[in-house]
Amino acid sequence: MVSDSGRYSMNADLSVAEPLLLDAILPDFRFSRLECAVIAAAPDVVYGAARDLDMLSIHSPLFDAVMWARGVPDRMRRRPVVRPPSMRVSDLFDTGAAGDQGDPEAQPWVPLGERAGREIVFGAVGKVWKPTIEWRRVEPDDYAGFDEPGWAKMAAAFVVHPYGARRSLLTYEARTACTDPDSTTRFGRYWTLVSPGVGIVLRGALRSIEKAAEAGERST
Repeated sequence: MVSDSGRYSMNADLSVAEPLLLDAILPDFRFSRLECAVIAAAPDVVYGAARDLDMLSIHSPLFDAVMWARGVPDRMRRRPVVRPPSMRVSDLFDTGAAGDQGDPEAQPWVPLGERAGREIVFGAVGKVWKPTIEWRRVEPDDYAGFDEPGWAKMAAAFVVHPYGARRSLLTYEARTACTDPDSTTRFGRYWTLVSPGVGIVLRGALRSIEKAAEAGERST
């Protein structure tokens, strides 16, 4: 750390850091992926862009394949596939996890925590290794303590850090913890296949946020 006199101070306690909401929600996990980006916009602008991210705006071969696969059961039954008009992160927090709460397929993702301007966390519980994902809707207050065997608990967070003058460091972390050894093994095989693709999706989200934030910064 540079002091006012221009000298480096060696007595700063770098072991003390602000705890993450994600650490309280899912502190013990086996699988994770973390991506980050430095964005030329102020932290509040970046946070707003992250909160307003529409997941459907992310286009990659993997994400588009996932969205197509979600419609397979309806296609097999010759029913029309309904694509939601948007999948905004903010919708989870502003509308109480919008969707039919009796139908976990409608919206399995739930809001798990928010520190305005700093961090936003959301998650879901499912058996994602199955050909057709089986979701288990777990309400926000029950998520941290949920331990029913056979499931994968997935949590993701955007965290914004100031980074110099009018720049921000944005991280996007996805964690998964399984509730028993068998589901850990099953998810582990699945993760080996999809982890590189998950990285593509996370980086795609960061690029979308970067574009929106930098456009917002120029307009201010």
